[in-house]
Amino acid sequence: MNPQAKLIFALSLTLGTTHTISSNHWIMAWTGLEINTLAILPLISKSHHPRAIEAATKYFLVQAAASALVLFSSMTNAWHTGQWDITQLSHPTSCLILTVALAMKLGLVPFHFWFPEVLQGSSLIVGLLLSTLMKFPPITLLYLTSPSLKPSVLMTMAILSAALGGWMGLNQTQTRKILAFSSISHLGWMAIIVAYSPKLALLNFYLYTLMTAAVFLSLNSIKALKLSTLMTTWTKAPSLNAILLLTLLSLAGLPPLTGFLPKWLIIQELTKQEVALAATIIALLSLLGLFFYLRLAYCATITLPPHTTNHMKQWYNNKPTNTMVAVLTTMSLMLLPISPIILAVV
Repeated sequence: MNPQAKLIFALSLTLGTTHTISSNHWIMAWTGLEINTLAILPLISKSHHPRAIEAATKYFLVQAAASALVLFSSMTNAWHTGQWDITQLSHPTSCLILTVALAMKLGLVPFHFWFPEVLQGSSLIVGLLLSTLMKFPPITLLYLTSPSLKPSVLMTMAILSAALGGWMGLNQTQTRKILAFSSISHLGWMAIIVAYSPKLALLNFYLYTLMTAAVFLSLNSIKALKLSTLMTTWTKAPSLNAILLLTLLSLAGLPPLTGFLPKWLIIQELTKQEVALAATIIALLSLLGLFFYLRLAYCATITLPPHTTNHMKQWYNNKPTNTMVAVLTTMSLMLLPISPIILAVV
């Protein structure tokens, strides 16, 4: 793709995201969401492969439907209350329609079907954008409207997302699909807490973005799209693979790594809010996610030759690791000790 075109699309993504997260009016927020959708479509379909075109089509249809529901929800609320302000969502029907729209935008169960397919049809870098940057505007809208939304609906969606994200990820062999189901599972954790502590949901999103970016960029460095390819990468970049193991365990939420912090705080907050049963269920469901992260980690680091894969052994890569990967992986592993400072800032 032309560098100038890439620059235009990158600027449009930044503009759309900024537009949505900084607006108070529903129409302006909707405009930002539309700019985002139109800017990411050429990036998804740039390879001209049938799978990429299919992914772009699916993404467009789902996002267009979700944007129409956002607009319909805000118009219904304005019709009944005379308010276009995002924080003044009070009509029950509007709240329910908006919950559905944001669930479609984010890929929460039962509106998750499009996300693994779209991620599988995209490159790793576009997959990273879809899993992190493109979810920021809907998460912001969820944060702003959280006092108006029904906690019971969000909790049901959250537990189903954590369950399905874990179950469906167990038998996958493609790294992008595994990370897609990982994203659905993490969104469950954000959705369950957003009604009780919106700031905690936002903190969870920031840390999830950090860890997911580290994993995506590491996989992109070693060009691993399948588990069978991942098995042969130890010889190519041993140090990066060793760090990838720890980053995956952090994403699974094991102490004393960064990923443990949001899970710990969410379970603590849910217990304080007297929904200990939901906290117990979602904590047990996170064990499913732990299994497929361990599977990825096992394939990346513990499966040394000789083994049964048919892939050729890759050449040792003597190039230095990307600085961005180094910074993100370090943060993905070492933020737990400074959690009091993080909580004070948030």
